[in-house]
Amino acid sequence: MTTLNHKINKRFTKNMNPETVLVLQGGGSLGAYECGVFKYLYQHNVEFDILAGSSIGALNTSIITSAQNGGENVAKVLEDFWITISENVLPYESLLTHLSSDKSNAIWSSMNSILYGIPKAFLPKWFMPNSTNYCFPFDWTYFYDPSPLRKTLKDFINFENLKKDPKITSKDGRKEKSRLIITATDIQKGEPVIFDTAYTDITVDQIIASIGYPFYGIRWSLADERYLWDGSLLTNTPLMEVFKASPIKNKKLYIVDVFPREQKEIPQNMIEVWHRARDIIFMDKTDKNIEMLKINERSLNLLKRVYEILNSEDAKIDDRTRESINKLDKEYLDLTQKYGASVTDVIRVGRKEKDSHYMFEDADFSRYRIKKLISKGEKDAGLVITKKNKSK
Repeated sequence: MTTLNHKINKRFTKNMNPETVLVLQGGGSLGAYECGVFKYLYQHNVEFDILAGSSIGALNTSIITSAQNGGENVAKVLEDFWITISENVLPYESLLTHLSSDKSNAIWSSMNSILYGIPKAFLPKWFMPNSTNYCFPFDWTYFYDPSPLRKTLKDFINFENLKKDPKITSKDGRKEKSRLIITATDIQKGEPVIFDTAYTDITVDQIIASIGYPFYGIRWSLADERYLWDGSLLTNTPLMEVFKASPIKNKKLYIVDVFPREQKEIPQNMIEVWHRARDIIFMDKTDKNIEMLKINERSLNLLKRVYEILNSEDAKIDDRTRESINKLDKEYLDLTQKYGASVTDVIRVGRKEKDSHYMFEDADFSRYRIKKLISKGEKDAGLVITKKNKSK
């Protein structure tokens, strides 16, 4: 029992310094909102031990991790990326965008993206006359090729900073390099595919594979001998992937939700119906996961107390019972190794829509919209953190 208690106490001591985790969702151009949230956190000296993302969140976290591990100005690198892939869609845009409604601008810009692609990210197949089955559109398996994005990412990510590196730690036990976890979906098996710098080098192929959203016609990718689509098809907020990858140390969580949880207005037409349904499908649903993690934490703490009582000097336990209890050592320690991490704090920053509900808002890559999303994310993060600090 002494050995067991030593191991139990060691487990709880290891959790004294929780890992700080950033979880980012998929959401197309709404990823610029995540950029704004991160910009605020970076300016207020929040650094992350683990970063996890699906779809555009995988791309954002890859840029952040590369820049953070390389000692760069992370917020600037991320914002520069978003400005680079954005477009001045309208002539005299600075004037017209302020004279028109946000919804009108979003419709114009998204239609431009659908027809002409995004020069720094996605090339339409109809502009690729040498591509397979070009003259037979009913046999196409994609509408947009991400080859331009592959080139753009190489200007913003140093892949040397995303190489497998599971062991580097500083003297106080904190990782000197941040850990990156991104998700994709195996098309043939219908299973999640996790890329984790604790176990593998993350390359441009894996990042591109993580953003292949089929409902917008983005081409699938072949990576690690698997055909892959967007990770958001299985999970758009990859929180549990973090706990499975790092199951021992406690976590302080920052979660960014780009899809509004609440909408006061009832949809007025089918486009608005699809828009609202899309929001509900992809919004953050990790509250139930966190609730179960807290129940698990209470269960393990209760079990620890039982062990302490049974091991106390005045406990009247015969040798046979004590031997039976000792046999539970391995099972208990196995549980703490697989499910021992708990949640110490959760900070959620969520995007809201007062109006302008539009189905293809996540395809609006106009510079006006991207800058507005970055600004909104930064402002919302400030409001959430300020409110959090006041409540302490």
